[in-house]
Amino acid sequence: MSNASLVTTFFLTGLPHAPTMDTTLFGLFLLIYVLTVLGNLLILLVIRLDSHLHSPMYYFLTNLSFVDMWFSTVTVPKMLMTLMSPGGGAISFPSCVAQLYSFHFLGSTECFLYTAMSYDRYLAISYPLRYSSMMRGRTCAFLAAGTWLTGSLHSAVQTTLTFRLPYCGPNQIQHYLCDAPPILRLACADTSAIEMVIFVNIGVVASGCFLLIVLSYVSIVCSILRIRTSEGRHRAFQTCASHCIVVFCFFGPGLFIYLRPDSKDAVDGIVAVFSTVLTPLLNPAVYTLRNKEVKKALLKLKDKFGYFQSE
Repeated sequence: MSNASLVTTFFLTGLPHAPTMDTTLFGLFLLIYVLTVLGNLLILLVIRLDSHLHSPMYYFLTNLSFVDMWFSTVTVPKMLMTLMSPGGGAISFPSCVAQLYSFHFLGSTECFLYTAMSYDRYLAISYPLRYSSMMRGRTCAFLAAGTWLTGSLHSAVQTTLTFRLPYCGPNQIQHYLCDAPPILRLACADTSAIEMVIFVNIGVVASGCFLLIVLSYVSIVCSILRIRTSEGRHRAFQTCASHCIVVFCFFGPGLFIYLRPDSKDAVDGIVAVFSTVLTPLLNPAVYTLRNKEVKKALLKLKDKFGYFQSE
């Protein structure tokens, strides 16, 4: 951190909207946040209690649910405070640093997790007979730990580059969270070199992960087309459909915000809502509504609690 950083408090302007919409938006985002946390907690509980779901795919899903739950928690509560109070957008310099680090840490970890999940599906469909020996518990733990470690290192680079500059003048962040692009616009120094490094850093991570995921699914489709029975092809496509839906909903907004040169604060803020607020809700919705195994486990859990209540 630079000793010339004279700003001690930033002010988040929040989402661009009419003042009359404050209460409506507060209720909407609060509902989405509660459903996100409860939905992801439910997935964690179901996978923990049902032994049939103790497989590599659901091991990665528990990691994803945990990330999504905290990813939403890092951003939505502060957004709600900004909506309900004129001074709710105030955030101290250290808190802003912590939010930016947590946001990029969880976001990049989720990016790497999707890549690991696509690799897992590739092995499951392309090498069904060798899958259990290739994806043992130790291998899954190694891949999951790698996603968390790489995510933390990636975020450390983003945070260090952003806050090593002096901030000595304007302190209004045109966003509802502390993110690198709107914060760099407030720096009292030339930011072009650091913006380019951050652009390349995020570009390499996001584009690299997305390319690996696409390659995995191209290989998966080729393997599926070699399956002789239509029922087998349908089951294989069904297995990967949910993952594809969530992946494209996650990567779309991120690539739009960070990998285009003419970034606009208002547009970025609205698009960011999709990746930070709605995508974490998609995880429990998609994986429960489109997954027969999870739905069966939920029914078993419901029956078990119903039995205990009747006793």
